[in-house]
Amino acid sequence: MANLKSTYMGLPLKNPFIAGACSMTAHMDSIKRIADAGAGALVIQSLFEEQIQLQKARLEEELTINDNLDAEIQDLFPDIKHSGPDEHLMWVRKAKEAVDIPVIGSLNCVNPETWAEWAVKLAETGVDALELNLFAIPLDPSRSAASIEDEQLDTLRQVKAKVQIPVSVKLSPFYTSPLELIHRMDTAGVDGFVLFNRLFHPSFNIEKETGKYPFNLSSSSDHRLALRFAGLLHGEVQGSICASNGIHTGEDALEVLLAGADVFQAVSTLYKNRITVIESVLGEISTWMDRKGYSSIEDFRGKLSVKKTPDQWTYRRAQYVKMLLKADDYVARPPV
Repeated sequence: MANLKSTYMGLPLKNPFIAGACSMTAHMDSIKRIADAGAGALVIQSLFEEQIQLQKARLEEELTINDNLDAEIQDLFPDIKHSGPDEHLMWVRKAKEAVDIPVIGSLNCVNPETWAEWAVKLAETGVDALELNLFAIPLDPSRSAASIEDEQLDTLRQVKAKVQIPVSVKLSPFYTSPLELIHRMDTAGVDGFVLFNRLFHPSFNIEKETGKYPFNLSSSSDHRLALRFAGLLHGEVQGSICASNGIHTGEDALEVLLAGADVFQAVSTLYKNRITVIESVLGEISTWMDRKGYSSIEDFRGKLSVKKTPDQWTYRRAQYVKMLLKADDYVARPPV
């Protein structure tokens, strides 16, 4: 029987299926069901900078609400209640205690000083690792790409210096040279790379003339970008490679594993096909491995990476030329 054991950032997993950060990993009931369905690990829904700043603003307001009251009633202090990010930390701690699979905390900040402070607080909940979601839209047109990347690298170094647990970074695909940046992050000691973040973009209601935020789920074809970079990075970095975005089936998962991913994250398929899809995906992987004669994932992981694939066109720009030269294979000729 196929052995699906995997390793991610040094953490032993019973299989490579990781439930990514989403609303399903924000509720105890669905967290338990994800674990019961057989997931190898899960990423808790992200703690966002906006939540942290909102708590700070509310705390400041509550501390000063009685500043102008008469001195005779200065003993009536406001009843300060912790919520928001503090509540998130308490809930993450309970989630970690509730399941027996690795739990990864997720953090999405903007200000440099916030990252390390809250990474430490998340680490103190007992999570097995941290995932830093670096996505933020640069709004200052005078800032260079290099300065943004340098700031992100500095943030990662600060976090790594403050916490003892493994740290991964969830990247967007919109860097000019992703491979170069990932190599710099790898040198800085980052333990894992999640390729890539699924970005949510705004839309408009043209009748109400207001913004709207559609919940756009991925499709299976979306995993091909992660496949490409997993194949290019396999054997080139010390950190683990986690493919993300568009992995819905066992076939999708096998493709990114063949490219060289250590593990994969899935979210959209949990919404589309329910949590029980975890068992289905793992079953498809096992069946394929048995049919192919592979006893473990290591037997074939990276077999089709850029260094090992027998088809060197796969990762090159020249694949466009190849497709054009074989256009008749893709487009049926009209009858003469």
